[in-house]
Amino acid sequence: MKNYFWLCCLFICSCSANPETYIEHVEGYWEIQEVTMADGSKKEYKFNETIDYISISDNLKGFRKKLKPGINDTYFTSGDAESIQLIVDDNALNIYYTTPYNNWKETVLEATPQQLRIINEDDNVYLYKRYTPIKLDLE
Repeated sequence: MKNYFWLCCLFICSCSANPETYIEHVEGYWEIQEVTMADGSKKEYKFNETIDYISISDNLKGFRKKLKPGINDTYFTSGDAESIQLIVDDNALNIYYTTPYNNWKETVLEATPQQLRIINEDDNVYLYKRYTPIKLDLE
């Protein structure tokens, strides 16, 4: 019985994701797919006028800005951006945001090449999918 306990503990620990592996997937263009509110209700997004662009440098600092996509890899932005820093603490990848008006933190629950799940301080979970640009053959 004691061996089963340790085997289960080993299995559970080995299945928990290393949050450092999420870092390589956070950067890029992201389109919100749905939000699960803290009360369990969901809001789905069928169409988005804006997307999020996240840029991360080698020192895990960068920015997030809202973009309005155009065609053939063109984007329009107001120029405003939120400074961000990625920090792994308490076995979680956290994104710390800074603007002249506010500071806040979000935690990355999952980051893959095609999906990003983030929970904010209000326990709302945001599900993003990788944005695919609109390409038109204009020739």
